[in-house]
Amino acid sequence: MTTLFAAIILLGVIVFVHELGHYLAARSIGVKVERFSVGFPPRLMTFTSIPGAWEFKLFFYKKNKSGKYKWGPIYKSIIARPGSKGTATEYCIAIIPFGGYVKVAGIIDESMDTKHENKPYELMSKPKWKQIWFQSAGVIMNLILAFIIFTGLSNYSGMIVPSKMPIINEVIENMPADQSGLKAGDVIKAVNGKSIKTWSELTKEIHERPNQNIDIIYQRGSTKSNILLESTFQINPSNGDTIGIIGIYPKYQNVPVNLIESMNMGATATVRGFGMAILTIKMLTSGQASMKELGGPILIAQLAGQTAEAGWVPFLTLMALISCNIAFINILPIPGLDGGHIFITLIEGIIRKPLTLKMRMGIQQVGMLLILMLMITVIVNDVGRLLGN
Repeated sequence: MTTLFAAIILLGVIVFVHELGHYLAARSIGVKVERFSVGFPPRLMTFTSIPGAWEFKLFFYKKNKSGKYKWGPIYKSIIARPGSKGTATEYCIAIIPFGGYVKVAGIIDESMDTKHENKPYELMSKPKWKQIWFQSAGVIMNLILAFIIFTGLSNYSGMIVPSKMPIINEVIENMPADQSGLKAGDVIKAVNGKSIKTWSELTKEIHERPNQNIDIIYQRGSTKSNILLESTFQINPSNGDTIGIIGIYPKYQNVPVNLIESMNMGATATVRGFGMAILTIKMLTSGQASMKELGGPILIAQLAGQTAEAGWVPFLTLMALISCNIAFINILPIPGLDGGHIFITLIEGIIRKPLTLKMRMGIQQVGMLLILMLMITVIVNDVGRLLGN
């Protein structure tokens, strides 16, 4: 049950925020919102904004005139709201919790609407830049959600920094330090005769000596000793330089940070989360990763359950990372996704005329087919993992 509830909360929040972005954007440019649904049909309950009140409906199975059971409203109530004009927007809570959507007036999309009347409150009647604002708002909100979570976690946890003291906290197995007999807790006093006071000084001296003999003086308890070892090397990912390493890690500590530092850390983590999604695509297209490694809702549910049991910090971290992934996927120029809508809108802006309804619907249907194929792939992968294949 933990896995189910964690998955509902995780995906529910991410999807709600995404659709809230579209909703707020639509309202900001004067587009009529016909329905804002949390979850996918069938509907469970609805609140419809009408003049002076809310119209509440509860849905369930009921007998129709022919005696057959059919899903429909079983209870209706009017909740007074004096002075309200009523927008006719239906706010809906639906049965299937893993999703949601916003339906606005005058949109030609994967919902297979095929007409609009050029009313001023319809999306297709708005300037192209307003259409793109509406189409991109969900992605923007997902990135904002990730930024807020990462910022909050950074402010709560502080900045994790290495200790200044040149004390070994961990020795990597089969690396030069391990093979020479260095152990966790040893304090490095000198490298090649140069006195060492801080971890940064130690790092600098070792990095400058790839594949070289290094004489190290260290203290273990009250005893000082020295060893001679040969360093190995690795490539520095930031600049491509070859640096020396011996296989040791420092102690780390949490340092409190202020709001500005938290926001900087949150922004950096959000960019990295978005970058991880880009890296995944690169690895898939280059053959470094296989489509079999992709996961879908079942894998996300499993991860949600595991992180929820580990604590709220890992759970929120997963939520932020998935929000970044959802943002990246939705901005791809694939018909049926937000990026696909933006791409079509840009094309229409460039050619200075709208695409025909037939062409639009054809593009959307091709996009939905691609998305369906991807969904089948990830679900098959998920089922394979469950069966241990």
